[in-house]
Amino acid sequence: MKKFLEEFKAFALKGNVMDMAIGVIIGAAFGNIVTALTDNFINPLIAVITGGVQKDENGVMQVVGGSFTVRGVEFSYGAFLSAVINFLIIALILFCLLKAVNKAMALGKKKEEEKPAEPPKEEVLLTEIRDLLKERK
Repeated sequence: MKKFLEEFKAFALKGNVMDMAIGVIIGAAFGNIVTALTDNFINPLIAVITGGVQKDENGVMQVVGGSFTVRGVEFSYGAFLSAVINFLIIALILFCLLKAVNKAMALGKKKEEEKPAEPPKEEVLLTEIRDLLKERK
């Protein structure tokens, strides 16, 4: 049991798992923002375009979700369009973020490649000894 717990601890504390957990939390928060955007701005726009706006008894305009009924069955295309728009917005943002991260990582790799690797200490010492011996001759 102790070995199992040690393995689980090593797995859970790896950088990739922690990064993934942070990504899931941020993704959920971002999903809520996108849902609020579509519910409060895009859905009413769809309702206005498709004629889903009605006036109540006081003359105040009410936004009705886009839907139609066929033989008593209601098809809520407004909810479907909202889900598609949510997905497209989140996918676009994630794509842009991934491109930026990949570009930053590529820049980091280029900087690492530009720097020549330092030789081991033994090689440096041997080079100095060789140079000193050449000077003596």
